[in-house]
Amino acid sequence: MVSTTFATASSSDESLFSTVSSFVSSFIPTVHAEEEESSDDKEESEDKEESEEGGDDAEEEEDEEDEDEPEDILPAILEDCENSKACAAVKHHFEECSKRVNEGKGYEGENCIEEFFHFSHCAQDCAAPKLFAKLV
Repeated sequence: MVSTTFATASSSDESLFSTVSSFVSSFIPTVHAEEEESSDDKEESEDKEESEEGGDDAEEEEDEEDEDEPEDILPAILEDCENSKACAAVKHHFEECSKRVNEGKGYEGENCIEEFFHFSHCAQDCAAPKLFAKLV
């Protein structure tokens, strides 16, 4: 019989969702559609393109593209929601379950999945309106 447990995040910087995500990703392999070029090959092809285009213009365009990329605000919003009063009860329930299972005091086969989903649902319900308000 396989027993699965979840541990809560130990540092304030690390989200509970990233801990669970890393746990789940250990079971699901990552598949790439095409083989990626090595960094040396990419640099050589970029150097060739720059020498053909004149070099200076390509560097300026790369700098502009880097500045235009927006920052992902979802992780910060989710972390705020995880620590909000609205989700405090389900977070406490999930943490108590995790503690009980990690100490071996839970019943056989207990894994706190249900508690995690309640906590996740609460955080996502809190984050959705805040995220869409900032995107509009």
